[in-house]
Amino acid sequence: MLPTDGVMCFPGQTWEKVLSKVKKAVVFMDDRCSESLHWNGGAALLFEAGARNIKQFSSFEAGGQNEPKAVFVVSTVLKGKTADIIKDIISLSRFQYCVVFTAIPHSIHLLANNVTTDLEGNSVFEQFEEKLCEWMGDMNYTAEVMHAPVVFAPLTQHLHLLPAFSDLFPLLEVDLESINEKRPEKRRFGSLMDVDTHSLSPELQIQIKSLTSAINTLFEFIGTREESFSVGPMSRLIAGELASHPQAKNRRKSAPNKASVVFIDRTLDRTGAVGHHGDSLVEKILSGLPQLPGHVTDIQVDMLELTHLKQTTDNKGILAPGCLAQNQSATARLLWETMLVAKQKEAVMEVRRQLVEAASKENLPIKMSLGRVTAEQLCSYVQLFRDSWGALESHSGVLQLGLAAAQALRHPALPCWDACLAFERLLLQALGDLDLAEVLKQLLPLIKSSEPETGSDSSSGSGELSVDDLLVLLVYVYSMAQEACPGGAEQEKHVEKVENELIGALTLRLTQQTSLSPLLQEITGVSGPEELTVERAHSALENVFEMLRGVCHARDPLKHFSSVYTPSDGAHQVLVMSTRLLRPCDVPHLLFSIDRLKPDIGV
Repeated sequence: MLPTDGVMCFPGQTWEKVLSKVKKAVVFMDDRCSESLHWNGGAALLFEAGARNIKQFSSFEAGGQNEPKAVFVVSTVLKGKTADIIKDIISLSRFQYCVVFTAIPHSIHLLANNVTTDLEGNSVFEQFEEKLCEWMGDMNYTAEVMHAPVVFAPLTQHLHLLPAFSDLFPLLEVDLESINEKRPEKRRFGSLMDVDTHSLSPELQIQIKSLTSAINTLFEFIGTREESFSVGPMSRLIAGELASHPQAKNRRKSAPNKASVVFIDRTLDRTGAVGHHGDSLVEKILSGLPQLPGHVTDIQVDMLELTHLKQTTDNKGILAPGCLAQNQSATARLLWETMLVAKQKEAVMEVRRQLVEAASKENLPIKMSLGRVTAEQLCSYVQLFRDSWGALESHSGVLQLGLAAAQALRHPALPCWDACLAFERLLLQALGDLDLAEVLKQLLPLIKSSEPETGSDSSSGSGELSVDDLLVLLVYVYSMAQEACPGGAEQEKHVEKVENELIGALTLRLTQQTSLSPLLQEITGVSGPEELTVERAHSALENVFEMLRGVCHARDPLKHFSSVYTPSDGAHQVLVMSTRLLRPCDVPHLLFSIDRLKPDIGV
């Protein structure tokens, strides 16, 4: 098998071990493993393999009276909260046979349990098997614990994400300070490039080792020895961990194939991740539509257009949402791949073509129209299918992608997208003419003028910028500030003064919110505005600006990739390299990009 073919089929292959054990079982699965399954064929895979039921991995779930077998699939170490949830589920059930799959290999379980010596066999797994029998109430019952790297989510045949590591964030200056606080003064690190894996927190070490273990499993499957390259401090640690992986050394001796691997810290080029200059339909879909609960790589598509229901508050949420992951239909998969790589105009036209073709196959009374494709036009084509259950079922994948495109094109936040693009261009020009403090001052009127009136929501689509939009603009500015506006100690004091003004204005804006977006909930640590105090909002924003300063200096250690900004001159306008430091289409390599805000840890 060629390495390229192996990469395509590897994510599905990781689930084979799980599928072999789910017959007549109730399956409990955590969110990250569920997301991997979602892109590998979905729940249908488990039911086809004989599973009786699939439930959330939660202490509030349990097996039924006539369900003696359980399979647990988790992405975490089998200790702490994970072990407690498994115990709670078993205690509320009548299981006689339990199988536990963990995406974390046994070697990392040894590290998590502070076992420093190599033990024969899978001692930690065997001990957990004994616990399972104890929780089931009979040591003669059957328990199995094994490793399965079910962390890959194939968005396409050539683009794989790892949602289990979506919160793995590159190291910043603030992290260096916290690392050095725990070390003697003479042994403190001078820069992030000096940090080693052993100096990191145990939780971060486990994440890095788990990621490299998953990558190593991929290379073992395709019989490949890698040559690793890294850009950035976190990527250097991951590449080094992969190079020293015990199983990787044996693999390299006998692997017939060879590949280059590039690891990149995405904090080195934030402009590409947060900018609004992209001409991509999928980017607008992912930015505008709400995420699927528990997912970081897919969104909810409102399926109301496929019914005769009216849009009211009473029927909101009664229909199961659609999504972008369409594994059952070859036509839908091809359409998704086109939407992913094509420009927006081309993608929208392809969506219309596929809808028209599907309607023609089903002999539906479609009315052709030329010219610009609109959201209303796409919805009218989709609505043709709602009276034909057979046609709806046959083309459900294309219909869901068509609705996703239509809902993104008419999303109320689209004017904000255009406004953000305009502000980015103005700020980009200002960065070449003014110092950072003066540029930041230009954001103050934006924050104050966008303050919502009582009872209104700043994200209503009126063109006003929400707090999320303002934070994204700040990331955009700080991503280029160090090279566009280098300054000395006096300027830093001036910048700090303006930052305090911004924190004050944003704190006022935060406390006036009638609801909090998922991003604001994560930043503030509260779920609703009633829990948000002025002190908490102010403290959260101080942490945000500390992170922004780290992003500002993220490229300082680099020599070859130190710039994403080209200042203007008499003949050319200011430019920003806003794509990526390296793109998969630029080099025929496997590319891993380490990021949190956009989960594009990808192959």
